[in-house]
Amino acid sequence: MSRCFTSLFSALLFCLSPASALHAQSAALVPVRKYAMPSSIEGKFDHLGIDVHGHRLFAAAEAAHQVLVFDLDTGKYLRSIDGIPIPHAIFVRQDLDRIYITDGGDGAVRIYDGRTYRLLKKIPLKVDADSIGYDPQTKYLYIDNGGGDAHETYSMLSIIDTTAGTKVADIKIDGDTLEAMTLEAGSERMFVNDAAENKVVVLNRRTSQIEATWPVTLGKRNVAMALDQAHNRLFVACRDGKLVIFDTQSGKELQVLPIGGGVDDAVFDPATERVYVQCGKDGSTWIYQEKGTNQFTRIGHISEGTNAKNSLLAPQMNRYYVIIPPTSGRGFIDAFSITR
Repeated sequence: MSRCFTSLFSALLFCLSPASALHAQSAALVPVRKYAMPSSIEGKFDHLGIDVHGHRLFAAAEAAHQVLVFDLDTGKYLRSIDGIPIPHAIFVRQDLDRIYITDGGDGAVRIYDGRTYRLLKKIPLKVDADSIGYDPQTKYLYIDNGGGDAHETYSMLSIIDTTAGTKVADIKIDGDTLEAMTLEAGSERMFVNDAAENKVVVLNRRTSQIEATWPVTLGKRNVAMALDQAHNRLFVACRDGKLVIFDTQSGKELQVLPIGGGVDDAVFDPATERVYVQCGKDGSTWIYQEKGTNQFTRIGHISEGTNAKNSLLAPQMNRYYVIIPPTSGRGFIDAFSITR
């Protein structure tokens, strides 16, 4: 296929959605494909999940009580996983061919066979089971649950052994709303957004004890989180349009960068040293390039569409995916190529 034809093909794909094409030209992301949702799907969405080896992309259709499954290579819609009251986060353990989905409605993590999509087990948690973090060493999955929807002033961080399919422990954290988390590799630490208390909770994964709490004073309603472990930087994205950067060695706030309102996802790509922040209020991806010690330059602001608040980075595929929820028409997942 010629280079000219490839460029024309990518442009034609994005002509299907003017909102997605708006500001699509960026030094960081280039549109390459659209994944069309079934026309019957309506309402809110939450997180994406990916199975690179199995060539599948998953999207949590909250309002439809389903997880949608797409062919990762072609963008074709394959099927849905039905009967999930409120699907939130999706994790695929490829070596076991198991799919783990948090269910905020029943308060559980559901485990499915990756080939047949049969429900194998439902591990009870508290209601509002939502965000996840995974430790590839222990094969433990961390899930926040409980809190306000459980009519409690505290929340739980539950630990699931994905090999045995059992709950190992619960860690009680003050505050009725926990959000995103991230784990350090090669250490025992993990960081959790305590949105209710407007702070970051630092946990020891070996002892399951809270080691420290860091107040977030430069932003409000800390929801999303990303980690640059090599440079000891934690990016805490807040719903009021602030990206607060912490030093993970001192626990101090270093600076704040502007982002859009209504953030829901954030991720740092070590290969490019860029942080991607997905903001639903303006339906856009904000991209910052790390230039040096505490130096960040905004290199992209891509408007995808109304309520485009959820995204996923697949660095092994050089792809970035964004959910464009159905509003006045059919919903899509937009796939972007990451420039290097």
